[in-house]
Amino acid sequence: MYERTNHFPHSLFQEAKPPFLSLYQPTGRAGREKQSNEVVFRNMLKALEGALEERYPHVKADRLLKPLHDIASDRTFWRQVTEGIAVFAADERCIVYQLARPVKAIAAVSERPFISPLIRVFQSADKYQLLGLTKNTFRLFEGNRYGINEVELPDDNATTKEEAVGAEKKEAHVDQVTYSGGNAAYFGQGGRKDEMDKETEKFFRYVDRYVTEHHSNISKLQLILVAVKEHHGLFHKVSSNTFLMKSGIKRDVSSVEMDELTKLAWQRIEPVYLEKTKKAVDAFESARANGKGSSRLEEIALALTENRLAHLLIEDGKNVPGHIEETTGEVIGAKPEERQTGDILGDLTELAFRRNVPLVVLPQERMPADTGAAAVFR
Repeated sequence: MYERTNHFPHSLFQEAKPPFLSLYQPTGRAGREKQSNEVVFRNMLKALEGALEERYPHVKADRLLKPLHDIASDRTFWRQVTEGIAVFAADERCIVYQLARPVKAIAAVSERPFISPLIRVFQSADKYQLLGLTKNTFRLFEGNRYGINEVELPDDNATTKEEAVGAEKKEAHVDQVTYSGGNAAYFGQGGRKDEMDKETEKFFRYVDRYVTEHHSNISKLQLILVAVKEHHGLFHKVSSNTFLMKSGIKRDVSSVEMDELTKLAWQRIEPVYLEKTKKAVDAFESARANGKGSSRLEEIALALTENRLAHLLIEDGKNVPGHIEETTGEVIGAKPEERQTGDILGDLTELAFRRNVPLVVLPQERMPADTGAAAVFR
């Protein structure tokens, strides 16, 4: 069995014992000259099997690989993939991330999970969340400029008004007078519509509290409300979520295609993204001018190992062959004859993540340096 997840970092990364299998696969719509996603995955699985047999011959490979074979045979899974997947297995556990952006194909067997590409996905400055809300249900999405994925909520979480407010409806308190002929007239303290409005407000309060506590306060991402026009006022009135954007999308979420929703969301997020990246770049430029910033990989790696790094910018998609000696901070470039060269920027990314250094991943055109990294020192 395997688990689909949107939570990062996952407990598997800290709790499982090596070896770790790490697989990244781009899964966008294949062109005429490309193989199907399932076939590519099976080929990458064979590569993992070979590496596992070579490096860890004592490990029971069949049990470790079984969840990945389950994925390969799951037709439903392959119908739902978007731009990319990331799969990790260890200790007979397996997790899968559905990614809303392309990734480079990687199949690795190692002592620890290869998570630097995943860190880049989750730390990108263009990420946001969408709340698709109706008066009876809600759904949560996460996306970036490239696309949107729905967040799978726990089965025991209430996602409908009936579940959240309660199946039993309170009877309206009314006074009744019977006129001749047996017709009943109702007047006084609230009717059916009032009760429905109160239930909708209670439901919106529940949704706001749940999303704030379990998602927004953890992810720190901007939240865009997607709902019909008449629900925006009430939800903003009851909401205490500081990440909720004033400018939402006034559409029924079930009536909007994902491609169109991505465009509408990016129209609202792009100004926030540009301001966020500008502040990060300005902070670096100011620090560099004062001798407290650098784009030299050797200086950044050393500062990381000495816990002197205050902030790190990484260029998305760039690789610099080589690796970093974690204990000394020495940067070692790859030799031409080496088959598996590693990635210095990947090492920087992972080291910064493990040391809780604030990290922002930027596209090439927004980076203030051409080395692939820029850092502010303490």
